[in-house]
Amino acid sequence: MRSRYSAYVMKLEDYLLATWHPDTRPTALDLAHDDTKWLGLEVKHHRQESADQASVEFVARYKIAGRAHRLHEISRFVREDGRWFYVDGEFPE
Repeated sequence: MRSRYSAYVMKLEDYLLATWHPDTRPTALDLAHDDTKWLGLEVKHHRQESADQASVEFVARYKIAGRAHRLHEISRFVREDGRWFYVDGEFPE
């Protein structure tokens, strides 16, 4: 989770796509034209549901055009061939 957040901060699109599960991976992210300024990550909870499934609840703070926002997500990850992949996330209310 932290490495993916860092990749968003550094606009490392190749890394993000490589760590995204192929079943849910977008074709591109176009981060080069993204003016998001990431401000911080708080991992609130993580849970290992099985040897190959886990979830991470986090809040990421960011600004767009000077306006502050929060992304609160519970992300699902799966491990395949020894590597963890981001699958998807839900946004708790």
